[in-house]
Amino acid sequence: MAKADFYGVLEVDHQASADEIKKAYRKLAIKYHPDKNKGDQQAEEKFKEVSEAYAVLSNAEKRASYDRFGHAAAGPGNFSGGFDFDLSDALRMFMEGGFGGFADIFGGRQMASERAQRGSDLQISLKLTLEEISKGVSKKIKISKLKACDECHGSGAAGNSKPSTCPTCQGRGEVRRVSRSFLGQFIQASTCPECIGSGEIIRDKCLVCHGEGRAKGEVTLSVNIPAGVQAGNYLSLRGEGNVGLRGGPAGDVYVVIDQKKHDDFERHGDDTIYRLFISFPQAALGDDVEVPTLHGRVKINIPTGIQSGKVLRLRGKGIRHLNSAGHGDQLVIVNVYTPRKLSEKERNLFEELAKCDGITPKAEEKSFLDKLKNAFRT
Repeated sequence: MAKADFYGVLEVDHQASADEIKKAYRKLAIKYHPDKNKGDQQAEEKFKEVSEAYAVLSNAEKRASYDRFGHAAAGPGNFSGGFDFDLSDALRMFMEGGFGGFADIFGGRQMASERAQRGSDLQISLKLTLEEISKGVSKKIKISKLKACDECHGSGAAGNSKPSTCPTCQGRGEVRRVSRSFLGQFIQASTCPECIGSGEIIRDKCLVCHGEGRAKGEVTLSVNIPAGVQAGNYLSLRGEGNVGLRGGPAGDVYVVIDQKKHDDFERHGDDTIYRLFISFPQAALGDDVEVPTLHGRVKINIPTGIQSGKVLRLRGKGIRHLNSAGHGDQLVIVNVYTPRKLSEKERNLFEELAKCDGITPKAEEKSFLDKLKNAFRT
C-alpha cells in the first residue's frame, strides 16, 4: 500500500512553517496517543503515522529531501532508516521530539516518585448462587497479595537510611542511547537497569523485604455484587492489588463472577426454568400444586388436559435485571411422569382405562410444513 503524503497526514499544506508543523503534530499525537485509546489498533496506527510524518518534516534536511524525492528519498524503506516506523519509534518521538521532552505535553517533568512501578493486578473467581444473583449480595473475600512492608513502611530502606540518586541514570529513571545515520541523530530511551526506573538506589536495604518495600500478606476485602450479574462479568477494586516496588502504586483486583449449579433451576438470561413432573391423573383432571421460585414457594394451577411440554409462565419470579428495575420470569415446563413399575392392581386399572375411547390419542393434525407442501402441489 502506498504511503500517505506526510503533509496530508499532519493536515498542513506544503508551505507550512516549522511552528505550524509542530503544532499540528502536537494536536494529532495527543489525540491518537495509545494511552488515550487503549486497545484501539486504528488509533495506534494513526499515532505511528503522524509521528513518522513529524520525524521527517520537523527536520530541515529530511524535509528538503522529501520535498524533492518524496518517499523514495529513503530508498526501498522509509524515513526511519530503512525499517518500518514502529510504536516504540513513535513513542520516543512523542517524548523527545519537538516539545523539550514529555513534560512539555503534560505540564511537568516526571519525578522519580511519579515513575514508581505500579504493582500487578490480581484476579479472583467468586461463585454465587442463583438466589444471591437474583437479589444482589455483599461478600467478604480474603486474598493473598504483596502489601507495603511493615518494617520499612514501603521505602525498602533499613532504619533511617535514605535512598541515593542512581549513578547510572542520574535520577532520570531511564538511560538513553544515541544512534546516528545519514538521516540524522536518533535517541532511544529505555528503563534504567540499575534502579529499574525509580531513579534511586538503596544501599542499606530492609532485612524483611530485601529492598523491595513490600512483603506477602493477607487482606479481607468487601465487595458489593449487584443483582442480575452473569458468569464472566467482573468488578474491579481499584488499588487493592499488589503494591509496586518501593512505594509504587498498587494494582487492581478483578473479581470475576461464576455461577453455582442450582438443584432446581436453570438460567436463561434473567429467566429461570423449573421442570415440574406431574402424574397422569393430575394432567387429565388438573390440579393446584406448589412450586419453588427464587422468591419462595408459590401455588400454580395445572389446567385440565395439560400436555407434556407445556410451559407455564410466572411473571416477575425470575432474576432481577442488572442495573434496572424489574425481574425476569420463571418458566415452568410441565412433564407428565410415566411410572416405570406398576403393581398388579395399578396394571389392571391402566388396562381398564386403556379400553376407554377418550384415553387413546387421536391422529394428529398435519404439521404446518406438510400443509405448506400440499399447498404448493395443488
